[in-house]
Amino acid sequence: MSVDISNYLIATPLPVSLENPVALELMGDEALLLCPEVISQLADGSVMLTAPTKGASSKSTHRTRCEWKEPEYWALSSAAKHWSRQEMTVTKVNAAKKVVVAQVHVKGATTPPLKVFWNKGKITVGFRSSFIYPEIVNSTLHPDVPLGVPFKISIGVTASGSISVNVTCRGVPSLKVPMRLDSSWNDQILQFHGGVYNQIDYSDTTPADDGSVCIIHDLSTTHE
Repeated sequence: MSVDISNYLIATPLPVSLENPVALELMGDEALLLCPEVISQLADGSVMLTAPTKGASSKSTHRTRCEWKEPEYWALSSAAKHWSRQEMTVTKVNAAKKVVVAQVHVKGATTPPLKVFWNKGKITVGFRSSFIYPEIVNSTLHPDVPLGVPFKISIGVTASGSISVNVTCRGVPSLKVPMRLDSSWNDQILQFHGGVYNQIDYSDTTPADDGSVCIIHDLSTTHE
């Protein structure tokens, strides 16, 4: 079954134009048509996302990404349960061996409540329980997710702020790490992301062949 990215925005590592170096964002179907060097649909229907370490980035960072993201933000109270489900394979990783593969983003802030990392062959999370206080708690969810091996990530967020992250690789489930957002998040609006977001800054000396690549085999987001 083909992965349908037509309803998702794609944040690319390509610039808007020669005059505007900020990263280009466009809807999925348009990205497949106009940006084949960084996003393509494979013969089996999977979608490959490529993020060279040196490329275009947002105004607030020197880190590149090739990510899908929901076209609309949502409040915790807008549904009883918010889900992101993604099956993927990281096939290449940058020199730092660390890349964000999924996250819950918050509008208007640079530090989101949740980031899920492929981190040197492990899946780790960084969790921010308070919007007011930017303290991040890091945990290891799955100790063995090798490069080139498919894995599944599901993120569930309830209206009351409880977050569950489940990762399965080669039939082995992840550890359960309890996470809860406090009430300071109630007035914020959130958004699921996934793909590859390099955790290494680029510079003039960054090798042209450094970067990260993933293949998305299955993808869905729901709010109900």
